[in-house]
Amino acid sequence: MTDTKPAGLTGGCHCGAIRYTLHDPPINHTLCHCRDCRRNAGAQMVGWAMYREQALDIEMGEVATYASSENARRHFCIQCGTGLFYTNAALIPGLVDIRSGTLDEPDLLPAQMQIQTEDRISWMEDVHLLPSCERYPNPKDL
Repeated sequence: MTDTKPAGLTGGCHCGAIRYTLHDPPINHTLCHCRDCRRNAGAQMVGWAMYREQALDIEMGEVATYASSENARRHFCIQCGTGLFYTNAALIPGLVDIRSGTLDEPDLLPAQMQIQTEDRISWMEDVHLLPSCERYPNPKDL
């Protein structure tokens, strides 16, 4: 767990049509490996920063909503498709998960835990062992 949890973080979608501010400190920040999140994001995992719904202020733009299950709602930018928020009145009433990759300064909010690891793609457990490149490699170097 982090010692300090910042308030006043800002973020938005890829195209800039939606901007938001988070006025309170987060409750937690997790990396989710569930199949539903992976499929929705098209990614191997998704970072979620949980806040009270009242902490989220959408300052610009209009968010579209997709009912991904009976109670789950995924909120996104209709212009560029960026996934932004997740709500579920039955599972996490009064709370909203913010996709932490949409924060302007995600380094200010380190992840605290991995969740839904039963669904984790097996090779993700050792992904930190893979070679890395600071930028996209030259194709002839691959």
